[in-house]
Amino acid sequence: MSDGSIAAAVSLDEATSTGGAAARPAQRRLPTEEAPWVRRLLIGLAVGFLGLFLLLPLITVFMEAFRKGGGAFLAAFADPAAIDAILLTLMVAAIAVPANLVFGISAAWAIAKFDFRGKAFLVTLIDLPFSVSPVVAGLVYVLLYASHGLLGGLVQSAGIQVIFALPGIIMATIFVTFPFIARELIPLMEELGDTDEEAALTLGASGWRMFWTVTLPNVKWALLYGVLLCNARAMGEFGAVSVVSGHIRGYTNTMPLHIEILYNEYQFVAAFAVASLLAALALVTLGIKSWLEHRYAGDLAAGHRH
Repeated sequence: MSDGSIAAAVSLDEATSTGGAAARPAQRRLPTEEAPWVRRLLIGLAVGFLGLFLLLPLITVFMEAFRKGGGAFLAAFADPAAIDAILLTLMVAAIAVPANLVFGISAAWAIAKFDFRGKAFLVTLIDLPFSVSPVVAGLVYVLLYASHGLLGGLVQSAGIQVIFALPGIIMATIFVTFPFIARELIPLMEELGDTDEEAALTLGASGWRMFWTVTLPNVKWALLYGVLLCNARAMGEFGAVSVVSGHIRGYTNTMPLHIEILYNEYQFVAAFAVASLLAALALVTLGIKSWLEHRYAGDLAAGHRH
């Protein structure tokens, strides 16, 4: 082939390549992909909503708590009533969370592993506190355990005071928090099925050993999430506890109730100081949850956590 023919062929290839590139259409967006301005709009709306209704109020709580300086902030916790409210809140959570832990594991095990009459009704009952107002729950306990209630005479004859005392606060807190652990465990147990447990039984494991070595490790992350959520709600519960407690300062006031009293007495700095502690406890709970998700992301994915 002559030099002229080679040059002509090269020119033709370049022209074809250039024309083909020009003729190719621009890369089109996938049918399920939104336009850039739509994505930016949705992200802006989400960030704005969270900032307005979540971050701004939370920042305001801490700003008001320190508005008069660190001395005024610490003085709010020198009040014996505040200390009693903090200790009572921690005590109620320390009792309600383990009680719900036992119930949640038992209920989830029964619902996920067995078929029985009334199973759907049991699931509905577990969801009941999500739909019933906490105030209504508190009123129910008053009707049952007050001095003229259905069971009031019986418990008082046994020397037990429920309403306006610690037992009533614990019972009301358990009522509003018991779905959290069970609701975390039930979907995961149903998804995992019985394969691992059946294999353990085939290998000669007892029921108790099967639970500790097979079932519990499979659901440990869901269980931990449920415990964290239950604890956060137990410490922050107001409605049901407000009805059954009687607002006795230094005796039946939890932290949320103590905050309300301080605010109504125009002790704003003290009220926001205690509120900031309650918010900080919630943030610590959220921080632990986020850290676990980041630290054990692989284990969570392997455990089909959703």
